[in-house]
Amino acid sequence: MKALIENIAKALVDEPEAVRVREVEGDQATVLELAVAPDDLGKVIGRQGRTVRAMRTLLGAASIRAGKRTMLEIME
Repeated sequence: MKALIENIAKALVDEPEAVRVREVEGDQATVLELAVAPDDLGKVIGRQGRTVRAMRTLLGAASIRAGKRTMLEIME
């Protein structure tokens, strides 16, 4: 899951070396925290949040297939 989000984010931003994905294991779910350069934040979120919504949809489909619950958080 972590690699999926990292690859998508690196393809979207101007500074792919600044992309960081941290995985936080919880009792009920795993949270992926995505951090990008401040200038690239808008590219990851997209217009009206469409890009990040699409990323969350892909993550949800992949996590269901793996039998886990995973959520995506965008860090500022």
